[in-house]
Amino acid sequence: MRLSLAFLSLFSAALATRPFLNEPDTAIEDVLGDTPEGTLPDLENILGLPDFEWAARRYLNASSYTYYRNGAAGEWSYRNNLEVYGRFRFRPRVMVDITDIESTLPTTILGHNFSAPFFISPCASAGLAHPDAETNFVKAAHEENILYIPALYATLSMDEIAAAKPANSSQVLFQQAYLNSNDTATQELFDDAERLGAKAIVWTIDSAADGNRLRADRYGVGSADADYTLSTWELYAKLRNMTSLPIILKGLQAVEDIKLAIEHGAPAVIISNHGGRQLDSSPSPLEVALEVYQEDPDLFNQIEIFADGGVRYGADVLKLLALGVKAVGLGRSFMYANAYGFEGVQKAIQVLKREIAIDAGNLGVPDLKEIDASYVKWTNNGWYS
Repeated sequence: MRLSLAFLSLFSAALATRPFLNEPDTAIEDVLGDTPEGTLPDLENILGLPDFEWAARRYLNASSYTYYRNGAAGEWSYRNNLEVYGRFRFRPRVMVDITDIESTLPTTILGHNFSAPFFISPCASAGLAHPDAETNFVKAAHEENILYIPALYATLSMDEIAAAKPANSSQVLFQQAYLNSNDTATQELFDDAERLGAKAIVWTIDSAADGNRLRADRYGVGSADADYTLSTWELYAKLRNMTSLPIILKGLQAVEDIKLAIEHGAPAVIISNHGGRQLDSSPSPLEVALEVYQEDPDLFNQIEIFADGGVRYGADVLKLLALGVKAVGLGRSFMYANAYGFEGVQKAIQVLKREIAIDAGNLGVPDLKEIDASYVKWTNNGWYS
């Protein structure tokens, strides 16, 4: 009996919920923990993207931080978005000439040239972190030549965001949108986007109903889009005839919908679960990308497939690219970096570029465009599930 009780005790401990590290312990608390609340540590001491969240959490007021940080319900999808990348191990190759890897980072997104395979995803209310709000994203994206997709519910207006582009600049911006059957409002939005030079519309379709955001509701900073929203393939066909801009679909979470997007002529899709903010237990973008690869890897050749959610390291980007994802979006990390203004956003971009390059080098990838699924062991072999 004593042995049985001991076994049951160990078994119960194994099944217990593992502690969650929102910001992994990399000694930042030891080194910067004496930074007074409400102030930011020197930007030079920020070394990785999670450091920006650590700094923003101590600097921003509670409601502003919560608006950026919150997830749906028990936040299991938010947690899974972060943790899923650690469940799959790399298969590094050696004795490969990787010395030119940095020159292979540039990519195209819908035919537009960018310096790296990642972009700033649409996130609302940048003004909660910095008075210059979305202006900082425009300027940093321009300086580093990456794509920025302004949110519909931005702090600044579409005109103000467009005006932040340098004079005579050819900078490419896409415009995020929430669309429904209100043709008048939709046409006005499309016309404004075209007038202001946006090169694509990004229709967010993964928030058909209000998100169950308990953390956010406690602070009165819940979803900006709280209605039941009509979104159908019939509506998509109608919307495509209302603008000359390509309409990218953001928020796909099943291989069947990606196949339907191809059937309905979508130029590109973004795999996303809205940062885990809409439906708890929704899959992470890595899980969906893996499902697509296992079902039919050729789908990545039939349409440009992007993904966003939970990315914090260059290694995370590489795992998505290995499956066939064209480019990777990040939202929260840039919103936290915006607490430092333009310089913070620019540094976040530079940090991720460097991590992608050095991690690809250590993985034995000579050319980022040659990375494929053979560089990762695609079984759930992590120490947790």
